[in-house]
Amino acid sequence: MLRRKFIQQTGTVMTGTLLADSLLAATPPKAKKKVAMVGTGIRGTSMWGTELIKEFPETIQFVGLCDKNPGRVETAKRIMKLKCPTYVDIDTMLRDTKPEILIVTTMDSTHHEQIVKGLESGADIITEKPMTTDEKKCQLIIDAEKKSGKKVYVTFNYRYSPHRQKIYELLNNGSIGKITSVDFHWYLDTSHGADYFRRWHRKREFGGSLLVHKATHHFDLLNWWLDSDPQQVHALGTLEFYGKNNSFRHSHCRPCTHKSECKFYFDITKNVRLMELYVDNEKHDGYLRDGCVWKEDIDIFDKMAVQIKYANNVQVSYSLSTYSPYEGYRISFNGTEGKLDAWIHERQPWKMEKYDEIQLTKMFGETEYFRIDNTEEGHGGGDSRLRKQLFNPGPDPYKQGAGSRDGAMSVLIGIAARQSIDTGVPVKIASLTSLKPHPSRGVV
Repeated sequence: MLRRKFIQQTGTVMTGTLLADSLLAATPPKAKKKVAMVGTGIRGTSMWGTELIKEFPETIQFVGLCDKNPGRVETAKRIMKLKCPTYVDIDTMLRDTKPEILIVTTMDSTHHEQIVKGLESGADIITEKPMTTDEKKCQLIIDAEKKSGKKVYVTFNYRYSPHRQKIYELLNNGSIGKITSVDFHWYLDTSHGADYFRRWHRKREFGGSLLVHKATHHFDLLNWWLDSDPQQVHALGTLEFYGKNNSFRHSHCRPCTHKSECKFYFDITKNVRLMELYVDNEKHDGYLRDGCVWKEDIDIFDKMAVQIKYANNVQVSYSLSTYSPYEGYRISFNGTEGKLDAWIHERQPWKMEKYDEIQLTKMFGETEYFRIDNTEEGHGGGDSRLRKQLFNPGPDPYKQGAGSRDGAMSVLIGIAARQSIDTGVPVKIASLTSLKPHPSRGVV
């Protein structure tokens, strides 16, 4: 009979050594950091806009907002309740405002442009994930950061949620011995998953495919949990559900004549923020936020399977599905002394528990269950913890802070997987940029 032990985990007070290169390490008392933002969509105005301003009113000062859509940037200024100037050209904003920190929340394919210009202007960079979308752009960022002497920080908020932090803690204290392999399967549902096929993400040229835009989160978690760099990637993928795989379609949902029969009809008029930011500003750039999931120009994959070999010899089997009836993931770490399993169920109407569970099974031994509170908003509490570490830095005992190398190693898995699907052959990470994989993270 296995002995079961239930332990309540609610998040850990961080202790350890202060980050030497933290964004605010050299800030004098009461001095505010001059912050500018480029890209004023929903992520920029919320996570890096209203939420940031609410949490750090005495720490930061927004000196400029920039977006190629003149209507949207003015809307963002109103939503964020700012008085700073707005711009449609980043060069002008950087020249006029001289920010110390540039927050980049533009379309993925343009991240490198904003990052490089920001570094060259003398600003540190906080960029949304993915850091970029292909290996050439990745190299441009690596070179620019090195030349400028400034820093690029990538916002991997998943690292900061208590549940994923507990997994890191258990793996790194040797609870299952040496890790040998991982099975990792992520499921996007027909609401969240479908939304990627409505927006600009549906085109590979803008988002690099979901192997880059979405899976960058998952690949970064693997790199962080395993404390190693990826070495080789082999993948399969196809588009078999969305896009051309339907008998009817339209340009976007609002004027569609198939509303009554399409289960993917999205009524954007019910969302005030989306109407303000996007619909009210369509006249400036023609971008349709409620695009049709059946459009024939969709060229990303909706099912993907990836095999990853790490420099420390761990093997990973990963998959991403985008049309599941429920959302969440399952992950299993196999070790020489046991097994660690986790199931996360998100956005399920039948889910009642206010916790997520981790199962630790010892080889020839007992099983423990760890229950982690899941009632915090913002990616399981990860958003607020990430912002705090960036703008009110403290100890980082779990190595959750992410720089350009972390951003690169994450997107390079997705880039390599995309290339492998296109060519049918494995891709070595070392062949993509000047970065070489190491058995342990933290190597420059």
